[in-house]
Amino acid sequence: MKEHASTTRRARLARRITICAAAGVLIPALATAAIQPLATIRSAAVDFVRAQMPPGSDGIVVAAGRLDPRLRLARCAAPLQASLLAGARLQASASVAVGCRDGAEWTIYVPVTIESRVKVWALRRSEGQGARLTAADVVPETRLVSGMAAGYLTDLAWLGRTSLRHPLPAGAVLRAQDLLADFLVRQGEQVTLVASLDGIQVRAPGLALQAGRYGALIRVQNLTSSKVVQGIVHDGNVVDVTP
Repeated sequence: MKEHASTTRRARLARRITICAAAGVLIPALATAAIQPLATIRSAAVDFVRAQMPPGSDGIVVAAGRLDPRLRLARCAAPLQASLLAGARLQASASVAVGCRDGAEWTIYVPVTIESRVKVWALRRSEGQGARLTAADVVPETRLVSGMAAGYLTDLAWLGRTSLRHPLPAGAVLRAQDLLADFLVRQGEQVTLVASLDGIQVRAPGLALQAGRYGALIRVQNLTSSKVVQGIVHDGNVVDVTP
């Protein structure tokens, strides 16, 4: 009888150990399942930023910053929502609000960086202020630059109409702001006014009332009608007055 009772107690104890062990595995599993993975929050921020990029932005690299691994957020019952702060714009560094509104209520601000892999033109050697550059003075390079890569020199033909605003060291990447456009029109010079509309181009003689660099907006007088208008300076003393 004693042996039977002992066997029964051991069986009960074994069952209790089995149940406790199973519970010990299931409870953490359930807890983990109820927590929103931080990787999904970071992915939501990156996906949101990528969706704002213009077509053909394959060279843009978007990365979400690290989140505190101690964060424990309830799992969302719907896809996460992402947005920029009110009035904010996408820049090289931005903060994206990622939140849940279904099954839980929370919002996390994810730091995001934007870089662009672009073809740029770098100086072969140091150049001084006022230097006039040619294609032989620069070398093409592909670099990962901060932000959306706006403002970098892309058209080498621009070099023939500009000079350096300030000295630059060898290896410096040329930006539009580094170049000063030449004066193509002087005040009092006769120019050709060009207006294009619906595929039709009309030309008329004009008089420059202001000096203008390439691409500048200046006031000119139409010598045929005596009307004063504004136009963009182009090569060959041409001023585009297209409305």
